[in-house]
Amino acid sequence: MPLSRFNAAPDEMATAMLLRCCGSTRWAARIAACRPYPEPGSLLAALDEASYDMTPADIAEALASEAPQLPAPDDGVARSGPGRGPRGHDRPGLLAAHTALRAAHAAYENRFGHAFLVCLEEWGPDEWLDQALAAVRTRLGNDPEEERPVVAEELRRLARARLRRLVRVLPEAH
Repeated sequence: MPLSRFNAAPDEMATAMLLRCCGSTRWAARIAACRPYPEPGSLLAALDEASYDMTPADIAEALASEAPQLPAPDDGVARSGPGRGPRGHDRPGLLAAHTALRAAHAAYENRFGHAFLVCLEEWGPDEWLDQALAAVRTRLGNDPEEERPVVAEELRRLARARLRRLVRVLPEAH
């Protein structure tokens, strides 16, 4: 959807679109209320500001709407031969990695009370599994106070990525 259509959408529709990016109703209503945005950068700046101002209750509401991010066993698999996956991983190895990721997600959810979130936008599909495993294993070592700002930042990054796709905002230069 072009930015002009987002700007012109009724408040309820714009808020509903924003809720697909981040499940906090206050966050979505705040961004929708500041329309029209003159250019994509101002929309993303508003998203960042609203994200940084989220209360613990806003973050909890958003996290409650998130499901675990588990790539399918064949996501990003560039086959190099029968039963082979990225970087020559065999299918049983790939399935074992997915099993490990599911177990780590369950451990994370048990420890912190919400789904594990990580924005993998800067990685190619063939790196998602390795990056997600590394991130969840690292973050399982955090105590809840350490994890709170980390998950809030991942939520903001995911919301930016989702909004860029929704409103056809060009990717950021890194």
